[in-house]
Amino acid sequence: MRGYVLRRSLLALLQCLVVLVAVFAVGSLLPGDTADVLLGELGTPEQVAALRERLGLDEPASTRFLHWTGHLLTGDLGTSLVTGVPVGDDIGRRAGVTLLLGVPALVLVTVLAPVLGTVSGLREGSRLDRALNTAAVVLHAVPEFVLGLLLVASVSLWAGLLPATAVGMDAAALLTQPAVLVLPVVVLTARHLCDLARQIRAGVAAQRHGPVAGHLRMLGVRERTVVVRHVLPGALGPAAQQYARCVEGLLGGAVLVEAVFGFRGLGTGFVEAVQNRDLPQVQTYALLFAGTAVVVNLAGDLAAHRLAPRRELTA
Repeated sequence: MRGYVLRRSLLALLQCLVVLVAVFAVGSLLPGDTADVLLGELGTPEQVAALRERLGLDEPASTRFLHWTGHLLTGDLGTSLVTGVPVGDDIGRRAGVTLLLGVPALVLVTVLAPVLGTVSGLREGSRLDRALNTAAVVLHAVPEFVLGLLLVASVSLWAGLLPATAVGMDAAALLTQPAVLVLPVVVLTARHLCDLARQIRAGVAAQRHGPVAGHLRMLGVRERTVVVRHVLPGALGPAAQQYARCVEGLLGGAVLVEAVFGFRGLGTGFVEAVQNRDLPQVQTYALLFAGTAVVVNLAGDLAAHRLAPRRELTA
């Protein structure tokens, strides 16, 4: 286990270094820059050149990369080229909004997916299993933004049960009106709950009919013990990796959900930074999302290896 943890940690560190270089390269390759956005079509070439010099955009890419990484090592995320606000302050303000959406969604996925997947896998072929599979396929087939618009139209506009938007509300205001969070949390939860529940269901069904479970039953081991101590650990191992992808997907889904419901979180912040060609913000957001993906996938691999240890073959 220690050797596996060390190898995966070193690989994750290498991935982070690659992400660091890739994020800067992609941000630098965006068409246009902040000077073009700020001055627009009315800016003269002289004004554009002067603004680029003032913002440091005329420096070579290698120099800007060294400055950026040097500031990152000291915890300085830079300052927005558009607003002049420190990038860390903007991300901190928006992170609270995204967490209010992501944490409840993650809790629902964590609690409901193992229950639904296990029940469906243990009762394979039953009416309950078919109903859960049908619902999972339908929900998974509907894109998140379409599901969000359907819920807004039916639940908010037609029935008037829940608020349709959170425009102009920060994290503190959202805490005082939690009803605003219900629909976006449902949208964020739906697809990832389906993915994880189906993964667990397939694992439980396979392990339940596998040779290990059959041999234990022949030895007289109680069915409950077989399920709890042997079937579930074998099924949850691969599901841990899917769970990591769900956590990663919640960040990606936040971009669409925040846009549909008017939340000013990390997703909309990233989109606005790209539109403004605000490189310090673009690079920080991209590094945050990519770094989160690397970390959660590392955690998923380690959890899967712990729940279902396997010996890696070497040439």
